Amino acid sequence: MAYYNLSKKIRVGAIGLKGMGWSNLQAILKVPGVTCVAICDIDDRVLSERSKTLAESGNKLKQYKDYKEMLANPDVDVVIVATPDHWHCLQAIDAMRAGKDVYVEKPLANSIGECDLLIQAQKTYQRVVQVGQWQRSQKHFKDAIDFVHNGKLGKIRTVKSWAYLGWKKRVPKMPDSEVPAGVDYLSWQGPAPRYPFNPNRFHYNFRWYWDYAGGLMTDWGVHLLDYALLGMKASTPTSVMAMGGKFAYPDDAGDTPDTLTAVYEFEGFNIIWEHATSISNGPYGREHGIAFIGDNGTLVLDRKGWEVIAEKDRMENISLQSRVDNGLELHMVNFIDAVRQGNPEMVHAPVQQAAHIAKLSQMANIAYRTGNKLTWSVEKNSFEQQEANQFLNAVYHNGYQLPKF
Repeated sequence: MAYYNLSKKIRVGAIGLKGMGWSNLQAILKVPGVTCVAICDIDDRVLSERSKTLAESGNKLKQYKDYKEMLANPDVDVVIVATPDHWHCLQAIDAMRAGKDVYVEKPLANSIGECDLLIQAQKTYQRVVQVGQWQRSQKHFKDAIDFVHNGKLGKIRTVKSWAYLGWKKRVPKMPDSEVPAGVDYLSWQGPAPRYPFNPNRFHYNFRWYWDYAGGLMTDWGVHLLDYALLGMKASTPTSVMAMGGKFAYPDDAGDTPDTLTAVYEFEGFNIIWEHATSISNGPYGREHGIAFIGDNGTLVLDRKGWEVIAEKDRMENISLQSRVDNGLELHMVNFIDAVRQGNPEMVHAPVQQAAHIAKLSQMANIAYRTGNKLTWSVEKNSFEQQEANQFLNAVYHNGYQLPKF
């Protein structure tokens, strides 16, 4: 494993620059001693725009449309993988095999089986892997969990986590069309099934199709359920069930539910997930959050801060403890520190823990898709209900193959 001293530049290559990939790259370039030497995207327009901006900031870089060509570049030390979810597993493992350290967007992968493969890959190649669950690097999130752990809330029987996204509207049905000029749509689809080009099955809206992602359950659920688990020091639920559907927009073009409630059963407490599109007024007046509901009071946490709402005469209210830092930027500092020291255990969102929360989110999606209450066997690494196990592993198409170890 490579070790980098503080005087050596860390050279970054980024795959996927349209949305969160660009935010990730901007954040990592704020870390002293980091420079961008390569970018890769299947869209010529995105490549051109990002290259121009980076060049104006003094970055001398190469452009690629084939990510494997970028991974072969010996000048690249670390790789950001910020492509659609169905690409995360293959590209992150290919980067590790190429000897690169990896920052991969959440959710870690698009199936339970792929999560297991990424755990094995990190163990095999011993690369530093940070997953984009940047709230793990944010002070007020850590402070809130410390308060949950101090016991003052009393016995916690229920934890709620939710995402009520009023800005998320209907995905209108659109006709198939010609592939936009400069876009390699076959490479964008990669191991997913082949479809004619449709604007809905491309930038951003890919999130609402099972072929590429898991809807709000994996988009926001991995962030918020992660902290529900951390607060309760919880591992694997004894059962999970999920109910919902396309209740807001029955004629929406996507596959995934716009309204969902999932219940995770643990010994002595439940964790409840809720999401809804086109509604902003979630529990406690917050569009997203986690609530630890104890006998003495409830701690409510979101990206703005945390507070405690007391049960009458059992404890004192605690006013809002506001956010004081930038979680994404701190997450990148943590990643680069781990890279410089060659220590995979330093990262705040290691692949092992990110895999666990991604799998938990996918369990709820599978419970929804089967319509059954499911139980998970840790020993078998599968569901007790056989009809659910058809969803465990991704099926790769178009000549792509799942990595093997």
